[in-house]
Amino acid sequence: MHFDAFDRYHEKDSFLHHLDPRVKVVVTIVFIVSNALLPDAAWFGFLFAWIFLLLVNAASKLGVAYTLKRSLLALPFALIAITVLFSIPGKPVLQFHFLMWDLTVTDMGLLRFVSILVRSWLSVQMAILLVAVTRFPDLIHALEHLRVPAILTTIIAFLYRYLFVLTDEVFRLLRAREARSAAVPGTRSGGGVLWRAKIAGNMAGQLFLRSYERSDRIYNAMVARGYSGHLYTLNPHEMKSTDYFATAFAIVVIFVTQILGRF
Repeated sequence: MHFDAFDRYHEKDSFLHHLDPRVKVVVTIVFIVSNALLPDAAWFGFLFAWIFLLLVNAASKLGVAYTLKRSLLALPFALIAITVLFSIPGKPVLQFHFLMWDLTVTDMGLLRFVSILVRSWLSVQMAILLVAVTRFPDLIHALEHLRVPAILTTIIAFLYRYLFVLTDEVFRLLRAREARSAAVPGTRSGGGVLWRAKIAGNMAGQLFLRSYERSDRIYNAMVARGYSGHLYTLNPHEMKSTDYFATAFAIVVIFVTQILGRF
């Protein structure tokens, strides 16, 4: 199986890896919510949140720049908020003509846009760190402990588990296509665009049928083995004094971030 296709867990002997997964999930959620609640242009709050993020990175032994490099890939998705540059009232900063529109960038719109980028950047880093220091079964089990509906955690667990199976199935289909598409060395195999579209459609249909048949077999196998809707993990989840201390420390830091963000 191609485990590295989706799995981003990194095995390390660090303080963060040994924390109870419930602690890491709760702190991540509170951190992201805190960033969303910070007012626009709360630079001291954003800076303090980033310093906290750097300290957490150091505690994970993954390197201070581990999440920094990976979070840059998510920044383009935050550009969906680019319309706030022109829709928020304020003093004009820049005016230009685009197609049929005369657009004006305002100072308040620019502050809102930069703040959204910073919030997204910090939140994505914390989410990346969560999946890097927590095994996925432990993450699902932590959600169950936190009273997330069982149907939701089960769907997420099965979706994650069988993404690897579907990835292998896709690779097998691609290898079969290449094996049946002989070509002269140095030339491209297959036909034109329409031919490739037809083949891609046939492959997608085969993947759907194979997935449907596999789901039926999996259901029968699970029922035969007495599956009752609960997922088990080999790691016992017991809150220790270290976990309580880490949770309290993180909550205090996030609370201070909120205070600094309003000065």
